[in-house]
Amino acid sequence: MDFKTLKSFQTIAKHGSFALAAEELNYAQSTVTMQIQKLESELGILLIERGKKCSLTAAGRLFLEQSLLIIERMEQLQTNIADLQNGEVGTIRVGLTEPTASYRFPKLLQKFSRQYPKIRVALEIAGTPVLLAALSKGTVDLAICSSPNVGSELYFQPLFQEKFVVLLPEDHPLAQYDAIQPEQLNGQTLLVTSESCPYRKKLEMTLRETGNIAVETMEIGSMTAMKPYVQEGFGIALVPELALEGISPGLTTRKLDGASIDMLMGLVCNTSTFTSSSASAKLFHFLKEELTDLSLSA
Repeated sequence: MDFKTLKSFQTIAKHGSFALAAEELNYAQSTVTMQIQKLESELGILLIERGKKCSLTAAGRLFLEQSLLIIERMEQLQTNIADLQNGEVGTIRVGLTEPTASYRFPKLLQKFSRQYPKIRVALEIAGTPVLLAALSKGTVDLAICSSPNVGSELYFQPLFQEKFVVLLPEDHPLAQYDAIQPEQLNGQTLLVTSESCPYRKKLEMTLRETGNIAVETMEIGSMTAMKPYVQEGFGIALVPELALEGISPGLTTRKLDGASIDMLMGLVCNTSTFTSSSASAKLFHFLKEELTDLSLSA
């Protein structure tokens, strides 16, 4: 008993004719006859009364009732498998850093979900080192973060520059300047992220390159948690400009002149992700199109 035989039986029951069933299914009538004969032989019971117009036996009616559900499920399974192969269904595990996770991705995900309603997206929000490790282990399918180290087997597609500004209290001595020079940070208390954070590494390198500027540091760990600590006077911080929409009262921002502190962000994944027809490839190309517009040229 196979799916084709069940389909033939259902079509004969619909038309009451072997000939009409064969015509609809594009089979030779002899093929349909052999299918039903084999089915009846396997079951050991007559399913169809032959005649000018065929009719189902009691066993045939019972078999039709039960087999309709099987056929429906098999057809749905075939559709689901085809959709999976075409990348129309599936679950994608996406890694995100802040502020993209909170400020960019919600609207992007809403737009993507309207285009691909059968694709589910699960999010992991973490720093770049954690996301790169997850990509290598295969627990994340793709990520938006800063670039992997040179020599990594992961693919990096540049998307945009994350712009950073100096966040400080309005009454801070440096707030009197329209823009802050790197050397003016000398002796200041700077709130920083964890040692493994690529942005902290870039910031420290930038400060060394612009004159080995000495700063006191206080590790906060989370970029998005900087604002309340700056507001309480623990220090100043370099934070993503995007995360400062609706800046809190008593705080202000200034541009840092003379130093490249912006961070290049992009899509990171295995090469097979974006070269396939999978759901992950659909999201990769969607995000590439949506996010490349941001600020590589800004």
